[in-house]
Amino acid sequence: MKNPTVAQYTLARLSQLGIDKIFGVPGDYAFSIDDAAEQVPGLEWVVCANELNAAYCADGYARIRGAAILTTTYGVGELSAINGVMGSLTHRVPVFHLVGMPSERLQVQNLITHHNLGDTNYSRFVPISSTAAGVSAILTPTNCVEELERVIREALRLSKPAYIAISELSGYSPLVGTPVTGKPLAEIKRQQSVPQELENAIGSILARLEKAKNPVAIVTALTARYGLRDQVHELLSKINLPTAIAPAEKGSLDESIPQFIGLYHGDFSNPASVKQVIESADLVLDIGGIILAELNAGLFTDNLDRSRMISIRDNHVQIDTKVFVNTAIDDVLAGLLAKVTTRTQAVVSEKVDLLPLLDSGNDKLSSANFYPRLQRCLKSGDTMVIETGTCMMHLNPMVLPKGVGAEGQGLWGSIGWATPATLGVCLAKKSGRTWMVTGDGSHQLTLNELGVMGRYGIKPVIFVINNDIYGVEDFFSERGHVYDDIARLNYHLLPEAFGCKGWLTAKVGTVAELEDILGKIEKHDGAAYIQVLIPESESQPLPAEVIDRDYKLKVPPIG
Repeated sequence: MKNPTVAQYTLARLSQLGIDKIFGVPGDYAFSIDDAAEQVPGLEWVVCANELNAAYCADGYARIRGAAILTTTYGVGELSAINGVMGSLTHRVPVFHLVGMPSERLQVQNLITHHNLGDTNYSRFVPISSTAAGVSAILTPTNCVEELERVIREALRLSKPAYIAISELSGYSPLVGTPVTGKPLAEIKRQQSVPQELENAIGSILARLEKAKNPVAIVTALTARYGLRDQVHELLSKINLPTAIAPAEKGSLDESIPQFIGLYHGDFSNPASVKQVIESADLVLDIGGIILAELNAGLFTDNLDRSRMISIRDNHVQIDTKVFVNTAIDDVLAGLLAKVTTRTQAVVSEKVDLLPLLDSGNDKLSSANFYPRLQRCLKSGDTMVIETGTCMMHLNPMVLPKGVGAEGQGLWGSIGWATPATLGVCLAKKSGRTWMVTGDGSHQLTLNELGVMGRYGIKPVIFVINNDIYGVEDFFSERGHVYDDIARLNYHLLPEAFGCKGWLTAKVGTVAELEDILGKIEKHDGAAYIQVLIPESESQPLPAEVIDRDYKLKVPPIG
C-alpha cells in the first residue's frame, strides 16, 4: 500500500502475521481504524453484536490462528471489551486490541467530549486497558514503525494481548518512516535463549530423566499457544511417558496417543487411577507449567511434590531449587528431542475409553446419556468449544477421538465466552466442524452473537443444555435460590429470529429424539442448533466439606 496512513499500515502489518479477520464494533473515534479495515487487502471486517462478544470472538480466532485483531472505540468501547481481553491474558492468547482515541487537537485544547467523564483527562483509560495486556503503545505517525515492531515482538514473545491506542487524527495521518514487511507467525522465532542457561537446563532435565524409575508427564495449553503441539507429540512419542492433562489444558494434545492416560484433577481425576500414577511418580515432567488453581487441581486436592517436578515454562525451567532463565520453551523441546534417550517400556495404565451408551427410546435425556452420544459424533479435524459451567465437568474428562481439538476458558471462567468464541474458531478454521456445548445460563449472556453467525454464514453445531437454572451455581450452593433461576426461552427458535439461514434446529428431550437429530446433523452440510432438555434435579450441591475446600469459609477446628 503506497503512502499508507498510520491505521492502514498498522492493520496491514498485523495482517502479515496471517490474520485475515478483524473483530469489533465501530465507533466514531475509531473511524480511522474502521475505515482502514475495509481498505487493507486480505482483511475482512467481522462486526460483532457488542465489544465484549468481539473480544471473545477474537480470543477464539487467535487460539486457532495464533493471533487476532480486535478493535473498539475509546472509553465505552474498550471498557466493554476488557473482560474478554483479560480472559485472553489469563489463557495466554495474543490479541491485538486497537482502540481509537479522540484527536490530539481536542486533547491539547482541553475540550470536553463524549465517552469521557465530563473532564479533560484523556489518558485515564490507557492504564486500565494496558492492565489487560502484556505490552501497550500509543501510535503516532512518527513512532508507528518502531513502536509497532516492539508491540508485535513482545506480544508474541509473551503470548499475551497487546493494547494499541491510535488517535483518530493520527490514524488518518500519513505514516512517517519506512514500512516493515513482516513474516507469517509460523515463521517467527518468538523467543531467544541464553546458550549456557539452555545447555545446562537441557542437561539437567536429561540427567533427571535418566535416573527416574517411573517418570510421568503433564502437558499444558501453553504449549499450544506457542504453536508447539507437534513438537510435544514427537517428544512424548520418544520418551514414552504416561501423560495426563488437567481440566484447563483440554485440547493441548491429541488424546488418542498411546501415552495419554487421562485427566489429572486431584481427587476428581479420570480415570481415578490417574491420581495415583501422577502422584506416585518419582519424576513429573511438567511441559508448559501447570497452574494449580482450584478448578484445575480438584478443589486443591492435588498432591504434587515440587521437589520431584521439572517445570518447562515459556522462558524458564525450574528443577527443585534450580532455575534456568532465558530458556525459550521451543529451544528446550528441540534440545530434548535431539538428545533424549528413547524409552521402549510400554505405558501401562487404565484404558481411557468411550463413555458407555446408556438408555434408549423414550427415556428422558440426561447428562449421562447425552455426552456418550455426542462423543461418538466427533471426527478428526473437529474442534469442541467448552463453556464454563456444568458442561465442562462432563466434557473435560471425556476422551476426545483422534485429531479432535478442544478450547475452553475454565481458568478465567467468564460464562458466555463460548458462544462468541465459537464464531471466532469457525472463522479461523480451514477444515473440520466446530462443536459447542453451553448451558442455558451461560448462553443467555451472549446469544445475540447468533445473528452475527448468520450474517457471516458460519456452520457451527451448537448444543444448549437447558435446565432453566444456573446449574453450576447449585454445585457450590444449594437448590432453591431465586437468583439461580433464569428466563425460560425457546432456544431452538432463536436462529430463525436472528436471521440464520439453513440452520438445522430442534428441541430434544428423549434419547430417540437426540439420536434422530444427531443422524440428521451427520448428513447436514450446514449449521445446527439443538436445545437439549435435562432435568433441573441433576444440579445437586457437593458435600459441604468439599465446597469448603474451594471457598475456605469455615473456621478451622482446634488442633
